[in-house]
Amino acid sequence: MKFSRSFLQDMDGETVEENIVEHSRWSVRFVRIFRYQGKFYRTAYSVGATEQQDESPYEYSPDEVECPEVVPVKKLITVYEPINP
Repeated sequence: MKFSRSFLQDMDGETVEENIVEHSRWSVRFVRIFRYQGKFYRTAYSVGATEQQDESPYEYSPDEVECPEVVPVKKLITVYEPINP
């Protein structure tokens, strides 16, 4: 589904998950999952990495941003913990 850039920039309180996926010298890239009309969608945006980089979310995105619909899926993962001697 396509959402307007201004809709995504102004969205408050609808985000259900947000993660940093890349960090460069100039920008920090995020992936955000948000809820809209009972469905979940994924979007990505970047912001300036420091106060010297003037980049706001979706600043360089097109007027209409394609956000694929996603569904929450619970997964079991294995992690490895150290053994206390």
